[in-house]
Amino acid sequence: MSDYSTDPQIVILGPADAAVLRETVPMDALGEFFNRAFHATMAAAQAQGVPVVGPPFGMYFGMPSDTVDVAAGFPTASPVTERDGVTAVELPGGQAAQVLHVGSYDDLEKTYGRLMAWLGQQGLEPGPLMWESYLNEPDPDHPESAETLVTWPLA
Repeated sequence: MSDYSTDPQIVILGPADAAVLRETVPMDALGEFFNRAFHATMAAAQAQGVPVVGPPFGMYFGMPSDTVDVAAGFPTASPVTERDGVTAVELPGGQAAQVLHVGSYDDLEKTYGRLMAWLGQQGLEPGPLMWESYLNEPDPDHPESAETLVTWPLA
């Protein structure tokens, strides 16, 4: 298991470059989008000789409904040049809440509920975007082994 806590905590992040593909997609099409985005961003970074320096992530802009405004990709050592819809973004630095979710992606909603309740108890307000870093390759036979780090910058 990773070194992150399954209890919410406040961390201070430095800004980080990343390569992403961003789209508004139906919630039931997220899996296909992530697969396409991870392949496209990795190909763009490799073609430009820009090292990938962290695990894949999905960034969410606003609260999902039937659709979600989402970007997915990888942290990179430097910005990529736009290519085939892949663009450079900067993951924001500053104060953020983080919590490690261990288990199936289907149970992530419970971890978000715990995080939101904890933020409320602390008198903290989440910012307008957040991201999930996928720390290990999910095993279809053992979805409970998936590790997802939820990072939510504070307002």
